[in-house]
Amino acid sequence: MSLEVIYVTRHGFRSAWSVEPSTGNYTAYIRSPTGLPTDPALTSHGVDQANELASHLLKLDPPIEQVYSSPYYRCLQTIQPFVRNFSRIKAQSYGNVSGRPTFEIRADLGLSEWYGLASFEHPPSAPLDELQSYFPEIDATYASTLAPSRHGESLPHLHSRVAKVIDTIIRRSDREGHKAVMICTHAAVVIALGRVLTGRMEEDFDAFTCGLSAYRRQGSQGIQTFMDSNDESNPYSVASAARGEKQIGGPGSTTRSEADPAGGVDRHPHDSRWPDPAPSQMRGTGLHGGWICELDSDCSFLSGGEERGWRFSGDESFIELDGSGLRPSNAASESSTAVNRTRVETSNSHANEISKL
Repeated sequence: MSLEVIYVTRHGFRSAWSVEPSTGNYTAYIRSPTGLPTDPALTSHGVDQANELASHLLKLDPPIEQVYSSPYYRCLQTIQPFVRNFSRIKAQSYGNVSGRPTFEIRADLGLSEWYGLASFEHPPSAPLDELQSYFPEIDATYASTLAPSRHGESLPHLHSRVAKVIDTIIRRSDREGHKAVMICTHAAVVIALGRVLTGRMEEDFDAFTCGLSAYRRQGSQGIQTFMDSNDESNPYSVASAARGEKQIGGPGSTTRSEADPAGGVDRHPHDSRWPDPAPSQMRGTGLHGGWICELDSDCSFLSGGEERGWRFSGDESFIELDGSGLRPSNAASESSTAVNRTRVETSNSHANEISKL
């Protein structure tokens, strides 16, 4: 059996964070459980959305057989109620008394938040060990794809990253005989998944909080990534990535990417060594394609309906690019900014900051 349907949702309504673009200093107004400003929990309304989503997901046909999620707290918190409810129902129906979920959440770094290009370093997600203390449903043996660069990504690189992770998920699902899988991620990745799966690279798919999208496979061929996974010049080739105390990818693994041991990301910032994929390879060709969109961030099951929609407004870069779309050569030498886990702002007084939805 091969994969037929991919369900995609954006995390629920979350608390806010912001960044001072001149310094790369990230701050939050409510402390995150992980202490990272860009890793906030859901608001009470977001928790309600996640519970409504969970109830709706139990009714889907074909039913979900595996869950993949961004390793950020808000995404794991959004999908956790469904995994718990599904496991409880299965335990009642089939007598599963082990206490383990029927399936676990596969946290994949390739589904992480998208940040614009910057000379400073963007913060990563929390280490796997820490996340498991909050979400015991996480599969510690899952080998994640590679994390995006700490210096951010251009839109073509976002598309490339998403193409790689979804191709990996599709191929694995085909091998495991899963008919339908669920992905919980962020707004930019939700939109990029729609583009990569359908091949409609200029389309702005909807991305409402806890909205549900569905993509159905056409024919027998899965999508093909336009960058060779064995090409050493591809910064998004599949690899296990170290994440702090423990890597997302499985205990005891000796396979490691060229990763920053503290951040779990490739140590190649976006510069002239990693040129953007040619736009002509991505536009209007249906290059990835093979899937049709049957639901586009449907919110009919949510009591609040469509909320907090998001769109690309450009490249969302924190730096100027040259005529070829690359960072100036001196940008890579600028100092990076460390993330302070403990600092939490109490007022919204930063007039020049940027806050993503």
